[in-house]
Amino acid sequence: MSQPLVALITGGGTGIGAATARRLVSDGYAVVLAGRRRDRLDAVAAELGEAASALQLDVTDAVSVRDAVAGLERLDVLVNNAGGALGLGPVEQGDLDEWQAMYATNVLGTVRMVQAALPLLRRSPRATVVNISSIAGERVYAGGAGYVAAKHGESVVSETLRLELNGEHVRVIDIRPGMVHTEEFSLTRLHGDREAAEKVYDGVDRPLVADDVAACVAFAVGLPQHVNVDTLVVKPVAQAAPHLVHRGPIDWRETS
Repeated sequence: MSQPLVALITGGGTGIGAATARRLVSDGYAVVLAGRRRDRLDAVAAELGEAASALQLDVTDAVSVRDAVAGLERLDVLVNNAGGALGLGPVEQGDLDEWQAMYATNVLGTVRMVQAALPLLRRSPRATVVNISSIAGERVYAGGAGYVAAKHGESVVSETLRLELNGEHVRVIDIRPGMVHTEEFSLTRLHGDREAAEKVYDGVDRPLVADDVAACVAFAVGLPQHVNVDTLVVKPVAQAAPHLVHRGPIDWRETS
């Protein structure tokens, strides 16, 4: 009996990471849920049963990443999902500690994981790197400069890595979601202000949810190995751009 493909998902304890784990397990993968908060990882792993395991690591810590990945015997898919946003200040008043934290997680964390994982991935006939970036990785908006800069950096890592691996069988996929209503993204960005976080989605008809992005990951990863989805941009219908979101009902009438 053949062994299942193994996917390592950073930020696997909540949101898009946890949803991706559920999707991939349903597709027959064994998943390794990686992240800092052991309790969250253990909860998702318990939900998914024998197909899932928890691996505590911090993508901003080189030793943590190296030691964690060194303990794996096999890896077929790496999903770099750990990241996030902090603050909405303009450039002039930007909190540089927050800028550094976003860069450390979104960009350097992705690079650390890729560096640690590539030796294992190269042994797999299904080797795939999926980086969860954002539409902020290609579009700017006022008040988002720190996050936009970090996500531009992460997407550039994807694009450059793809060039550097040309001639090898390793796929590099950059997924760029728009507005996704998860339990933590806006709450973290707005420093725990739950009322302000909910206003981000106020009146938006059907923002994306974590499982929508997870479905995109599963689709791209599940294609034949010679097919690479370079960039997949996914937004709710109500969002035309980062700065243009329709707030109000949309007519979802069915047509024959």
